[in-house]
Amino acid sequence: MEPVWAVGLMTGTVLDGMIDVAMIKTDGEDVQAFGPWRLAPSPPDMRDLLARSLEEAARWQFEGPEPELFGQAEEALTRAQSAAVLAFLADAGIDPAAVAVVGFHGQTVLHRAPKDGRRGDTRQLGDGALMARLTGIDVVHDFRSADVRAGGQGAPLSAIYHAALLRRLQPSGGTVALNLGGVANLTWCGPHGRLVAFDTGPANAPLNDWVERATGEAMDRDGALARRGQVDEEHLAHLLGHSYFDQPFPKSLDRNSFGAGMVDGFGLEDGAATLTAFTAAAIGRGLDLLPERPTRVVVCGGGRKNPALMEAIASRARVDVTLSEDAGWRGDAIEAECFAFLAVRAMRALPLSFPTTTGVSAPMTGGQISRKGRTA
Repeated sequence: MEPVWAVGLMTGTVLDGMIDVAMIKTDGEDVQAFGPWRLAPSPPDMRDLLARSLEEAARWQFEGPEPELFGQAEEALTRAQSAAVLAFLADAGIDPAAVAVVGFHGQTVLHRAPKDGRRGDTRQLGDGALMARLTGIDVVHDFRSADVRAGGQGAPLSAIYHAALLRRLQPSGGTVALNLGGVANLTWCGPHGRLVAFDTGPANAPLNDWVERATGEAMDRDGALARRGQVDEEHLAHLLGHSYFDQPFPKSLDRNSFGAGMVDGFGLEDGAATLTAFTAAAIGRGLDLLPERPTRVVVCGGGRKNPALMEAIASRARVDVTLSEDAGWRGDAIEAECFAFLAVRAMRALPLSFPTTTGVSAPMTGGQISRKGRTA
């Protein structure tokens, strides 16, 4: 297969107000070249609109009609991200006609893993057909639904791209990729192409929510609050007693599966310290489940910028920590690159998910393809 240029888009569940945009040249199996990337700001009112959508989704829980707000948020998000793509290409001097496909993840507002014989559900806001008309580029979106309908977890989907990055490092199973977004997930590559991936537990979401609720700030910047606080080790042990951590993979979480309420009643700094330690210790529990316990994690995602969290992972997960940049990866671009990669795979009907990543019964492709049309 000839490699093509693809653009990927990602907005995480932490609602940081940014649109991740990245371009790669790929055949859907390896990356031949890395193009430009940027973090583009969302319109000022987008964060509030998405936050209200998350609140509506938490009440909805897939019961009855979708909240009416979803339609408004979906159109606004699609138009904002379409504009971000066109501005990104214009600033880079790239003709949209040179781009084969856009991978449009959309905004996850609710994700429910299968449980006790109940099929899972997932909802990402994003109108691929509208984006295709606005950009004049083919678009792949709704990456998770096919997997969920087939009985899979619908997440994590990053495994096959992380595997491509890990191959460039030529590591053994002793090195894994760890992504710290709203939720933490890891990817392990073993002998003969064996691939394992799952969500280990929370990452930035509960900590960010805890800090914002108390201070109005979006995050514990530089881990300053956690550094000044004391970890409640007894409460931490209680949190780690949750049944999720003993469940075998594959397994996945929603952003709100572990919320800031876990430390209600704590002081601001002690709550931040305990939530930070909880994320790190949960990662350690996840590493214990792998066929081979890694000695090193290469960390991507926004959480890598929190030095208190990085130190906690090294000590509580008992593993060497390497920042993605130190491994030659573009840390802020990886999630967007991933969906560019997955879009090419979807266009070529290559599998996106696997029995040992999402629990689907056989490797399967996914995503909905919207072909380019006239500008709306």
